[in-house]
Amino acid sequence: MDSTGIEVRQLAKMIDHSLLRPELTTAEVLRGCELAATYDVASVCVRPADVTLAVKALAGTAVAVGTVIGFPHGGTTTATKTGEAADALAAGAAELDMVLNIGLLLGGEDDAVRQDIAAVVDAVAGAGLTKVIFENAYLDDEAKLRACRLSTLAGADYVKTSTGFAPGGATLEDVRLMRANVPAHMKVKAAGGVRTLDRMLEFVAAGAERFGATATATILDDLAARQSV
Repeated sequence: MDSTGIEVRQLAKMIDHSLLRPELTTAEVLRGCELAATYDVASVCVRPADVTLAVKALAGTAVAVGTVIGFPHGGTTTATKTGEAADALAAGAAELDMVLNIGLLLGGEDDAVRQDIAAVVDAVAGAGLTKVIFENAYLDDEAKLRACRLSTLAGADYVKTSTGFAPGGATLEDVRLMRANVPAHMKVKAAGGVRTLDRMLEFVAAGAERFGATATATILDDLAARQSV
């Protein structure tokens, strides 16, 4: 995709500015929220303990607050995931990125995976968006296809490639596969390794509509500079 075909504001609204590293301090989370507000991105994605902080920091802006559920391994109980979801929503989060149960998926326990996802979707109950993280670095294509089907059956809003904490992140091939195997109303989020404008534009062309990114300023400044020439 050519950089002249997309506006800075349009691309900004495809970015969830990621603030998930375990070592981030309160001051660093606040600086990340300030950056997100300056660039008017879609959302920040913060650790669960930072939701209240981010909601206060971003009050009055058009930047949503998201957080993670069952992160990063997906192996917590369904009750824990729904409890995390309820806490996050009560604190003001509007977008929840949940990790599906990777071991159950790899073991072929599809109904248990579907029920786990559906429980979080039901806990959200229209109060926000639910994004299902597959962690594709651990999956073959057959497992990715089942994850697409199960996420669709469970009523999720998005499917997402990765947490950013596994051995590999988003690939164009995975985004194309996911886009082709979920309904048109569901969206695809790419995360993990999308650090440049050109790379992000490749993913947009492949079908991604949302991105987890830490290089937000670099990407959007690059687009603005190209379009000012």
